[in-house]
Amino acid sequence: MMGSACKGTRKAEKSVLYDHLPLPLNEDDYLRGANFRDLPGVVVGANNVARRDPKTEMELPSGKQMVPDYALNFSEGKSTKPFARLWWDETVPTVLTKPDPHCQAYLHPEQDRVLTVRESARLQGFPDYYKFCGQVKERYCQIGNAVAVPVARALGYAMGLAVQKLSRAEPLLTLPPSSPILLLPSCCRLRFLMLSVNSILFLSTTCTTLGTWSIVWACFSSPTSHNL
Repeated sequence: MMGSACKGTRKAEKSVLYDHLPLPLNEDDYLRGANFRDLPGVVVGANNVARRDPKTEMELPSGKQMVPDYALNFSEGKSTKPFARLWWDETVPTVLTKPDPHCQAYLHPEQDRVLTVRESARLQGFPDYYKFCGQVKERYCQIGNAVAVPVARALGYAMGLAVQKLSRAEPLLTLPPSSPILLLPSCCRLRFLMLSVNSILFLSTTCTTLGTWSIVWACFSSPTSHNL
């Protein structure tokens, strides 16, 4: 597949999209591939709790149950995440370190697979020319553990201003009215912001301890940072 080429390179032969391969599902999960509440052998009560249908026993060719116990026990049977598909017009809740459909919606909206390494990287804001190292599982882990690129860029920019003792009165960006955080109730919005601030403080403390803020600033302010 073709993707975005690095600046200064010849486009045609080097515009290759790397890591666009998903971690294969095992045979059982491939057959389950849908929100477990929609699978045979499950009934959903008026209280939105899913439970096993005693009248229907569904087994896979492997001998395992079509709907495993952990899916029914997750969040006391009220979760819709195990084996669920993503939606084209909704945000992805969490970019995982392991593309595991057992406890999170991580299946492609239409295709019978989990998100590829490159799709996960795009969700984190990595450019298509960015290459990851190691085995497929290790690449997923690198992406899931990473600070999202736009967040890191904003942090680096803010730290660069602070180091140079500069200030800006205007905000760095303005969220559109349709932004998911603006659609949250005020109590949830405050909780989200508090979690974000705590994450930034943790990152700030870690980087200060390691003495790497200058490296962070250099990496995310340089247009050729992908070559570092």
